[in-house]
Amino acid sequence: MQYHQKPAVLAVTLALAALCQGALAEDNNALQSMPEVVVHGTRPDSLAAGSTLDAAQLAAQKARSSDSAQLLQDIPGLSLHGAGGLSSLPVLRGLADDRLLVKTDGISLIASCPNHMNSPLSYMDASKVDSVQVYNGSAPVSAGGDNIGGVIVAKAAAPRFAETGQTLLTGQMGAYYRSNGDASGANLSATVANDHVSINYSGSTARSGDYDAAAPFKKAGASSGRAWLDGTTVGSSAYNTQNHEVSVAWRDSYQLLEAKVGVQSTPYEGFANQRMDMTDNSSSQFNLHYNGQFGWGELDARLYDQYVRHSMNFGDDKQTVYGIYQNGMPMDTASHTLGGALLLDLPLGQRDKLKLGSEFQRYGLNDWWPSAGSGMGMMSPNTFWNIKNGTRDKLDLFAEWQADWTPQWRSILGLRASQVKSNADNVAGYNSMASYATDAAAFNALNHQQTDHNIDLSALARYTPSAGQQYELAYAQKTRSPNLYERYTWSSMGMAAIMNNFAGDGNGYFGNPNLKPEVAHTLSSSADWHAADGSAWGLKISPYYSYVQNYIDAQRCGTSLCGGSSNLTSTNSYVTLQYVNQNAQLYGVDVSGKLRLANGPQYGSVDATAQLSYTRGENLTTGDNLYNIMPLNAKLALVHSLGQWSNTAELQLVRAKTDVSAVRNEIKTPGYSLFNLRSRYEWKQFSVDVGVDNVFNRYYVQPLGGAYTGQGMTMAKNPSGVGAWGTGVPGAARSLYTALNYRF
Repeated sequence: MQYHQKPAVLAVTLALAALCQGALAEDNNALQSMPEVVVHGTRPDSLAAGSTLDAAQLAAQKARSSDSAQLLQDIPGLSLHGAGGLSSLPVLRGLADDRLLVKTDGISLIASCPNHMNSPLSYMDASKVDSVQVYNGSAPVSAGGDNIGGVIVAKAAAPRFAETGQTLLTGQMGAYYRSNGDASGANLSATVANDHVSINYSGSTARSGDYDAAAPFKKAGASSGRAWLDGTTVGSSAYNTQNHEVSVAWRDSYQLLEAKVGVQSTPYEGFANQRMDMTDNSSSQFNLHYNGQFGWGELDARLYDQYVRHSMNFGDDKQTVYGIYQNGMPMDTASHTLGGALLLDLPLGQRDKLKLGSEFQRYGLNDWWPSAGSGMGMMSPNTFWNIKNGTRDKLDLFAEWQADWTPQWRSILGLRASQVKSNADNVAGYNSMASYATDAAAFNALNHQQTDHNIDLSALARYTPSAGQQYELAYAQKTRSPNLYERYTWSSMGMAAIMNNFAGDGNGYFGNPNLKPEVAHTLSSSADWHAADGSAWGLKISPYYSYVQNYIDAQRCGTSLCGGSSNLTSTNSYVTLQYVNQNAQLYGVDVSGKLRLANGPQYGSVDATAQLSYTRGENLTTGDNLYNIMPLNAKLALVHSLGQWSNTAELQLVRAKTDVSAVRNEIKTPGYSLFNLRSRYEWKQFSVDVGVDNVFNRYYVQPLGGAYTGQGMTMAKNPSGVGAWGTGVPGAARSLYTALNYRF
């Protein structure tokens, strides 16, 4: 596959410019009569409230982690599927990864890796995130398509401009240190601007060694003459990354045009729940955004382009020398994503508003594993094509009507139609041995081209009888087409299958070209009671239910390549699975509350906050439990604020995970509690964060951390000793951290 993105970018950019110029010409009279409006790059959102974190709420969390997904921890119903130190996958009400739509700075990216190591949020450094909004699975269709679990929107700060006739030079710089893993990093952002043009540079670097658990969690072992890590060190958890971005923005009184160019280089990121580590991830990204406010309404348009070059192999903690296997097992991925969106926001009088939009995305993927060298037996002499010339092209159209019937009643109705086309070329293994030839021949004989015609519906009613109450009831039908790895990975042979795993459970997976799209029918509601001023007290309860047709789960493979009958019956080993459509249901409730305990000018305010989440996921076809469902959990905190000083004492409680996926031999985890302390002080242009996570140094296993395969002979499907089945990934031991920031 060839990746010549520049002509395509130029053509679409010119088309976008022509569209904007045409709109200006047609609405010239309206522009002349409009008062001056200063556009800052964001627009009011009339969607369901969901959960929102602003810059102030995010500031304290940024000191604790370099992983942007970790910033979402305080959103009820949202948990994290453990992966690398920079690449955790958000889980919203039991649905994760590609079942959620993640937008970073307005663009939708795709994980281009058989282990989904380069998740969309990993391309946005935590220091850049200025706000986050999360919509659940029944959100209006204008929030986004091709998802069944919800939408996460992470935004950078809007461009800054000077006052008329002045020049602005502003920015911020920061650095941090965390004791566990000896982690450190720095970031810098600088803007120079006048009243019409703003130029910004932002850059960051982050690195960490392997982190420690609070107690030994495995036995020491040796393999091929090498002594592996033991004690409390969690192997394959180190990382190193750099991000750079330059942006230019122009505005006048009614429109804004932004262009951003960014690059990321991640020379290394370990994965404690994968057989491989990331040994390089390089990406280049272009993002063009236009927003115009006219007499007839608002026009918002975006064009983006990304190229990714990704490599995996065995890192230092994993076995890299197999006698003559000098190169380990190199695995390479290249992808190109080109996408765009056009949104019209049209007021239709005092009561009604209409949103019309279109989105497109073209995605190309090659995933190949070079020969490990001559005389390598199973891994030579040819290239193993995991996915060859894979494509996934999507085109969406949507319309959404909002009506404010009275000051108390609002309704939102929406319809989205989507076409998703996917395809891939024929494949081949390292050689003509039956281990590869049998599966390759079966896959190549199938029709690979699939076209899905998907329909999303949303209906929401909101009732606000007073300043202290709000009630919502929503229904949505949301659809997600399978990703390329679910459809087109083909080898069921143990060694190849275990390298295709974005579940982090140690098992092997292979695809199914005949998979149907998932269709979720979600009913959700919320009741929100709070003080009229929003600060003294509040309580919000949000129950939900979702029935998913053609849920993409897994079934065990019984062929000799998969391990035969033992693969079908095993209860205490890693197994080989194929993706398959089944039916499922998820239900639960999220509760959050706040109560002001004290407030005075001398001692400041003291607030008690609490949140609780419960999710249950069941496979209705097999009667099994769904994989990686967060058990009942709660978070309690006391928050003290006095002027520019804030302090938080937080208790996190997680019940034991006992409802596990039997088909995957998912590992059960015990319950635990963690106590965290943090403090933040702001003085003029400076801010200082200090804190201690896991104050009492409790040992615990991450419920969504998957299976520990962070060291040892990870190439074997079921290794003995270190890396054997049955060990979960431990959480981090006590960690002291501090962060300094300076604004200028």
